[in-house]
Amino acid sequence: MNFVRIAEFTLGAPDIPEPALSMAALLLIDTLGVAAGAARMAPARIARDHAARFMAAGSAKDAATLLFDGRSVSVPGAAFAGATQIDNLDAHDGYNPTKGHIGCAVVPALCAFAQYLPELSGREALAALAMSYEVSARAGIALHDSVSDYHTSGAWNALGVAALGAHLRHLSAHQLRHAFGIAEYHGPRSQMMREIANPTMLHDGSGMGAMVGAMAVLLAEDGFEGAPAVTVEASEVTHHWRDLGSAWTISDNYIKPYPICRWAHAALDALGLVVQEHDLGEQDIAKIDVRTFAQAAALFAGMPQTTSQAQYSLPFALAVRLVHGHIAPEHIEGAGLADAHVARTLDKISVTEDSRHSTRFPAGRWSDVTVHMHDGRILHSGDIHARGGPESPMALTEVEAKFRVMAAPLPATRRNAIWQMHRALLEPKTRFSDLLRLLHANPETDHA
Repeated sequence: MNFVRIAEFTLGAPDIPEPALSMAALLLIDTLGVAAGAARMAPARIARDHAARFMAAGSAKDAATLLFDGRSVSVPGAAFAGATQIDNLDAHDGYNPTKGHIGCAVVPALCAFAQYLPELSGREALAALAMSYEVSARAGIALHDSVSDYHTSGAWNALGVAALGAHLRHLSAHQLRHAFGIAEYHGPRSQMMREIANPTMLHDGSGMGAMVGAMAVLLAEDGFEGAPAVTVEASEVTHHWRDLGSAWTISDNYIKPYPICRWAHAALDALGLVVQEHDLGEQDIAKIDVRTFAQAAALFAGMPQTTSQAQYSLPFALAVRLVHGHIAPEHIEGAGLADAHVARTLDKISVTEDSRHSTRFPAGRWSDVTVHMHDGRILHSGDIHARGGPESPMALTEVEAKFRVMAAPLPATRRNAIWQMHRALLEPKTRFSDLLRLLHANPETDHA
């Protein structure tokens, strides 16, 4: 697929199937629930304060509002702060073949760019969002097919943000080409496994990816040159773009049931299956052996001292699941990091890499567990794939329940109104600004 056809898809009005639009609406609201839940966490506060201090807009016409905050900053500043906020509560969507995440960057970028478009309909906004998911997915796959290292999502979802902004600001194909080039060149090609080895607020690089993608649009609009983007135009990646507009990968994105790195989810689901089938409590279990893929086996092993370590830990997630029966934001911060019962339970859990699970990555996220009981029984889960994606989708009721847990800091009336938008945005008369009004106030403020 040559660049002309990519530009036509990005800048035009592609015929987007209704299921893809519906999925875009669900991913949007699910991601905004994560943004609401993360708003009071330390990384989110730091990122928003930083944007307010150092990334201000030069004038009101160039300003965008910080999600669940109310302050105005620049468009790149709002994209950076929103993506950092979402990225640091690890409950946002992802796409297996990219080994990473799209929504955490393109959703806050959509909210920032759309603020200039009060007449933008909900369906038009969803179409732009779906388009950016498709561009992001192919950029991510193309990047990892053309380099030897495993990069964070910000390295490639920056191009999805650039596509989104170029579409909404009606850039020309020439300007889009330069925006892609700028976004790719300045995208944070940070190594994912370095962050896994040393979990921090850097997370998956999507804050910088969103900022760079937004800046790329505005720079290209002003005439700054940056073409070409290798992951879009190089001959060796052409095959990754051929099905753009015909295959809708957005429908294959997963929704996370837990605010934990998804590499741990298969083991969580496997343990949950055994616990539910045999009606077990933590006190019944002597030992748990986990076999998983290499990347999951590399997750943080000890009792975490920070939220970042907690979200990148497989054994901690299993211990929390055993002790509390579920995993919520309060379990991965504050007092949850000093839970003595969870700390004791960690000693029961061992994790090893299994080659049969490793060979299935990144197409799948597989694990199995063996549970050793105090009464001598040994229970096996069998091979389990993480829930939430097309292999094992969550029911809409489960997604709603997860949204309500994540968005718990919001008053009930405002939380309900945001959730209802996953249907309302598909209606022809709904404007995207109807949703934005619900997002721009401080989390504790009810919507009037």
